[in-house]
Amino acid sequence: MTDKPTNEEFLRQADPMRRELLAHCYRMMGSVHDAEDLVQETYLRAWRAYEGFEGRSSLRTWLYRIATSACLTALDSRSRRPLPTGLGAPSTEPTAPLVSDHEVPWLEPVPDALAGVGGDDPAAIVAGRESIRLALIAALQHLPPRQRAVLVLRDVLKWKAAEVAEALETSTAAVNSILQRARAQLNEVQPSLDDPVEPLTAEQRAQLDRYVAAFENYDVDSLVHLFTKDAVWEMPPFVGWYQGPEAIMELTRTQCPAEGPGDLKLVPIAANGQPAFAVYHRQNGVYGQFAIMVLTFAGEQVRHVGMFFEESLFETFGLPSTLEGSTTK
Repeated sequence: MTDKPTNEEFLRQADPMRRELLAHCYRMMGSVHDAEDLVQETYLRAWRAYEGFEGRSSLRTWLYRIATSACLTALDSRSRRPLPTGLGAPSTEPTAPLVSDHEVPWLEPVPDALAGVGGDDPAAIVAGRESIRLALIAALQHLPPRQRAVLVLRDVLKWKAAEVAEALETSTAAVNSILQRARAQLNEVQPSLDDPVEPLTAEQRAQLDRYVAAFENYDVDSLVHLFTKDAVWEMPPFVGWYQGPEAIMELTRTQCPAEGPGDLKLVPIAANGQPAFAVYHRQNGVYGQFAIMVLTFAGEQVRHVGMFFEESLFETFGLPSTLEGSTTK
């Protein structure tokens, strides 16, 4: 007869899986804050049930089942988390007044470090980036929760249909049917799970440098050369979104609170496996937190910018609310 497993053993074995479980909950929820709460709930549920864990599946599979169940329960009472482009309205005139809506549960970016995008395995790094990139998380929000769960378990985690059926307490036939519908709906909104995520090229890195210089120098005219012709700019909680380099230039010129060179400071960070920046705005000689900016490239130009004006994200990314030292104008 073997001894019953202890809670100490559970902690030792389960703790290294915390970041991958957070990434899983983030894919399901679209919110890093919700994901953190649900990972805590997952570990609490697992801690309480661990003495009854019989080891018929791996501990990792068991934890993913609990996490998926917790996410589905949470989604029963929560709305999907869109970006402004997901609200269904047409693009906005850049000179129109900005309209915010704090009642919408907006999509949030996730720090690479929290989602486990890192380490020494190049294949794991690429796979992690692909599965948490911002466009994919936004696309997943278009799926009903159960379709979302099946798609993530089958196409991201590569579970067998029978494993998913057992986790969701349904049949293999039902899982295959749900997966077919989920893939079809995801293809309508793009992107595909098969879209590659490549490391930045030397030219893309140089383009990032030009991008940072344009904003920090408040050189709005230079922006037109940095974006694709169909580039999209959106910035929750503001409901509008803007398309095309000229519209983005005009938005920056007329709506940005910066008045001249040096008013904005961009600090490189890592979010959703993509280039990103913490943007600070100078007021009264001090750079204060302004927004988290996540960029998507198409070739050597920027195709999409998500600006997130949720102040709590600075703490989530481990960033200070103000930059050390002060400046004068």
